[in-house]
Amino acid sequence: MPQKTYSAKAADIKRQWHVVDVADKVLGRAASQIATLLKGKHKAMYTASIDTGDPVVVVNAAKVKVTGTKESQKLYYRQPRAGFPGAMKVTNLQTLRGRHPEDIVINAVKRMLPRNALGRQMAAKLHVYPGPEHPHAAQKPTPFAVKA
Repeated sequence: MPQKTYSAKAADIKRQWHVVDVADKVLGRAASQIATLLKGKHKAMYTASIDTGDPVVVVNAAKVKVTGTKESQKLYYRQPRAGFPGAMKVTNLQTLRGRHPEDIVINAVKRMLPRNALGRQMAAKLHVYPGPEHPHAAQKPTPFAVKA
């Protein structure tokens, strides 16, 4: 008799908080590993249609590193007022790092998640802070080392 494919149930999911220090880590590599934690692909019980991922706290987002000339040439586009022509705002990475450094990591990770309701549920478990302090000590997050 063939074995049946395991499908995770909501009651079976056990969430473990992780804290990731991205100081002097390359943005893309760190973001892909954070996205893997949020999706739950590091677990044996991973099921694509269910959010099996863990909450992730990212610290030192202001010190994340980018390669090449991305610091001055990478652009972020946004439409603040939809429906109005010419309303598109363009910001480069250098300016964004000065104003909202946590948005650099948030944008990179969110764009690696599915673009649907499940992806938004996964992204809600991402907590990013520009400095080394975070208010999630009560959840006892385990350190996660980003692999180079």
